[in-house]
Amino acid sequence: MRFVLSGSILAAASALIAGCHSDTTVRSAAVETVQARVVESRQQEAPQLVRTTGTLHSRETAILSAQVVGRVQQVTVHEGDTVAAGQTLVVLDDSTLRATADQAEAAVKAAASQQAAAQTNAALAASTLARYQQLQAQKSVSPQEMDEVTRRAQAAAAQVDALRAQGSAAKAQASVATAMLGYTRIRAPFAGVITSRTADPGALATPGVPLLQIDSAGALQFQTTVDESAIATIHIGMKIPVRLDAATTTTEGTVAQIVPAADPASHTFLVKIDLPSSKQLRAGMYGTAEVTTGTRQAVVVQRSAVVLHGSLSCVYVLDASGVAQLRYVTLGREQAGLIEILSGISAGEKLVDDPADRELAGKRIEIKSGAQQ
Repeated sequence: MRFVLSGSILAAASALIAGCHSDTTVRSAAVETVQARVVESRQQEAPQLVRTTGTLHSRETAILSAQVVGRVQQVTVHEGDTVAAGQTLVVLDDSTLRATADQAEAAVKAAASQQAAAQTNAALAASTLARYQQLQAQKSVSPQEMDEVTRRAQAAAAQVDALRAQGSAAKAQASVATAMLGYTRIRAPFAGVITSRTADPGALATPGVPLLQIDSAGALQFQTTVDESAIATIHIGMKIPVRLDAATTTTEGTVAQIVPAADPASHTFLVKIDLPSSKQLRAGMYGTAEVTTGTRQAVVVQRSAVVLHGSLSCVYVLDASGVAQLRYVTLGREQAGLIEILSGISAGEKLVDDPADRELAGKRIEIKSGAQQ
């Protein structure tokens, strides 16, 4: 048996199928709605900053080396040891210099003895001359005898002067020998900490070759280079925040010195910033200083509106329909709960606040009552 469907039945069936498909499409296109707090990005005045890198240094640093050639006998300190000013750090072999000093001291004593004998002879010659002068007045001596006595007195006086000069030279040589002997004891120029030791007993110490390095105790100094375009905004006593990579907080330092001459190669000036004392800080630490050179307009949002997707910072921005769109941003300086957005959004946009771990992209945001900021 054959069945024939009329046109009206076919049309009705087609309409029914189309209606079912349309309902399915509408239901699938429905947007999920979630409640959330909303904040608005805004524009405000922010400091114009120049960031410079640098390292921590002691305010005083000394590299110690020998002033005379000698074999190292003893090194009394190691790296990390705290030393007092004047403390003996290195002892050199002093046998040769001690012998020289002893010889110079003996020469001083010999010169003193010779000078004493010469002075006795000169006194005798002077008294003899005085007697002969009295006899000459009485015409009891010949002119030749008077001349001989006079010359002996003059020679004796000249001998005293010569020996006095030799004595002075001997004392000077003895002073030099004593000073050289003192160079065999290398002492700390100031109180501080030993940061480097490059000599051990038995090594030959020569002038100019480092043996130890000592950094002064107390507060440290952050040294950084500033471009010539920004140096005019820095002055002695200026407060500059310094953040060290190894520290957990930012430290405020005070500009202590600006080297007046620029580096001709880099066109930068060396700036030294005093930092307060802290047990967390060590010489050699690397950090960044923020120099304020003026002000500018910046876009800021609540820090709580920014979330991480992997290693990237992003925010949920509401479009005209109130649907959240994920947008990646570049962050700037953070202060007082606000963070600067360098790129990604503009002022006046609405953002989801504190989205936490929720995936809100494509969802309509229903603002909680009284939650917009």
